[in-house]
Amino acid sequence: MLGPLRGRRRFAALSAAVAAVLVSLLPATPAEAGAKPGEWTGTWATAQHASYDPGVSEVTVRIPVRVSAGGSSARVRLTNGFTTEPVTIGHATVGRRDGGSAVAKPHELRFGGKDEVTIAAGEQAVSDAVRISVPARSDLVVSLYFPGRLTHISQHWMGLQTVYWTPDGGGDHASDADGDAFTRTDSTFPFLTGVDVRGGDTAGAVVALGDSITDGASSTANSNRRWPDYLAGRLSACSSTAGVLNEGISGNRITAGTDGNPSALDRLERDVLSQPGARTVVLFEGVNDLSWGGATGDQVIDGMKEIVRRAHARGLRVIGATVVPYRGWGDWWTEAKEADRQKVNTFVRDGAVFDDYADFDKAVRDPDDPTRYAAAFDSGDHLHPNDTGMKAFADAVDLTILGAGRDCPTARVRLTPYRPTLPAGGDGTQITSTVTNTGPRAVTQVSTRLDLPDGWSVEPAGSALTQSLAPGDSATVTWTVTPAADAAWGTHQIGVRTSFLQYGRTRHDSDSVDATVAPTPSEVRAPYLTTATTTEEAQYAQNGDQFAIWAGGQDLSGWKDEKAAVYLADAAPPSGTVSARVVGETGSGPSAKAGIAVANDLTAPEAGGYAVLTMSAQYGLEFLTDSDGNGKLDTWAGGGSSYHPAWLKLVRDGPVYTAYASPDGTAWQQVATATVPSASGTGDAGMVASAVNLNYPGQTTAALFDSFSTHE
Repeated sequence: MLGPLRGRRRFAALSAAVAAVLVSLLPATPAEAGAKPGEWTGTWATAQHASYDPGVSEVTVRIPVRVSAGGSSARVRLTNGFTTEPVTIGHATVGRRDGGSAVAKPHELRFGGKDEVTIAAGEQAVSDAVRISVPARSDLVVSLYFPGRLTHISQHWMGLQTVYWTPDGGGDHASDADGDAFTRTDSTFPFLTGVDVRGGDTAGAVVALGDSITDGASSTANSNRRWPDYLAGRLSACSSTAGVLNEGISGNRITAGTDGNPSALDRLERDVLSQPGARTVVLFEGVNDLSWGGATGDQVIDGMKEIVRRAHARGLRVIGATVVPYRGWGDWWTEAKEADRQKVNTFVRDGAVFDDYADFDKAVRDPDDPTRYAAAFDSGDHLHPNDTGMKAFADAVDLTILGAGRDCPTARVRLTPYRPTLPAGGDGTQITSTVTNTGPRAVTQVSTRLDLPDGWSVEPAGSALTQSLAPGDSATVTWTVTPAADAAWGTHQIGVRTSFLQYGRTRHDSDSVDATVAPTPSEVRAPYLTTATTTEEAQYAQNGDQFAIWAGGQDLSGWKDEKAAVYLADAAPPSGTVSARVVGETGSGPSAKAGIAVANDLTAPEAGGYAVLTMSAQYGLEFLTDSDGNGKLDTWAGGGSSYHPAWLKLVRDGPVYTAYASPDGTAWQQVATATVPSASGTGDAGMVASAVNLNYPGQTTAALFDSFSTHE
């Protein structure tokens, strides 16, 4: 929670005499002290910090963004900040997202009344306003077409959002409503640095200035689960909302920077002070300085003081966030560095420099060892929080201190455990809802209910109604939740909603957790068959078109062929396709593999035609083939990063196999092509898993599949 307000400073708003620029280089302008009628407020932003040469021509990119505040008009801000050459954008549009890379109605963007704009190296440009209804917390899509050779891209590299591209030479598709032309993907934000709105009910913008934690590292991609996203969700429930702008950069520091990652001090003007409608900044940095950056606690404190001084001079409030624990993150933690962290946090909490503070350290630390994250919030690397930790940061911010959103709900509801597992066919799992009154006055008529997928059942233990909840008090209800008998394995969202009377007015709050319905071993039904070549007993399960394999195995290449498989006999055509989706893989070492396989006979790979395409637990794609027909997988191609779910596809043309992979089943990456001379006729096709536990004795892997298919 934010500490008590000390020495609240009041600053007159600096007037921003910024002309309505149709197309211009964006000058460094003073931050507006909140949005006024007809003025712009930032609703989405990212900090550009690097560039690369894409080596393509005549391409269009489609960039989805989740806005925070809403409005009736929008504009986009573009930057060419980290390059040495100008870039030309020949056509641009913005529209409401219609799923994936589709846009419900693309609106033309113009720059000074023109379709085309050229941005000089190191400069920025802003579009004309476009009339478009932008609901708060909705998805917009910005499309940019680049004529001719695209020599470079200025980017924010860790977008945690699928960004869609046409193939090289794909041409101008900025005005397409469907997304069929966008067959390539990546996850960096190119050129786009901000989206602004006006005409909405906003009270300015809050800027989150931070490092990789603010950037969202280790949160779930394509889910908007960074802590500024959660903060925007909380603010959206207030009577007047606020934009939340994420200006996090992975590896950022206060005390020093690099060419591709300027320090927080060096980028303060660009990323904070010049943001439209900005009135508050939450400063959440210091862990990189103190851990690997070599800075002392005093140096970090001096940098924080300078940031506060410059922000105050421009009329912004500054909320300091305490530095999180990081013991266990590599070898960076020492007793001396911990003492520096505590010194910085004492300054943030008790000093008179910040307008107030958010105790992020307290929100996630282990009560039994405050030098470490609590397990519930740790992504596993002991520095970056998981989604639940991100939510804990947002919960630690007192909205009333931000000076942005007004008349916000004071009671909050949260569900635990944070990631419940519900065994398929089980008797039910207990989930607890807790409503806490964080306001200064009692709330009354507190009612709580769960929102479950269709067919699920729930039984509360006790009453879900509390007549009155005093300030600081909590009310809990334990619910027994049972999935539907035919519930699909995998992630299902369980929601909770509470309503209450606050100052005589009905208000609401909500929360959700990702619950996993986990398979348990069961029969695999005909026509599917199973086979295993492991010393550990393999197990299987089937739920409609979903399959699970629990497997051991020392290796699945070269001298070993140890795996478990669910397969169809004689299902792989001489010319055709075998595909499946590897939904997830857990419980074994980094080389564990799960994927698809074909062979003349999967029970006897030495019969020839043997090929396997897998996603390993940590080492990316592996395309393995048998070059001489002896039943051993002796050729290899692949690599890259691992991802799940992973769509895998083998295309066969006689003895020639081509492997493909995709994160979404639409944009396919070719892995490699190999010739398997022993392939003949129709073969077996199936799903395989191997623990690759030679160096991890006794370990097994559990792999989950769906969408298995074969066709000519």
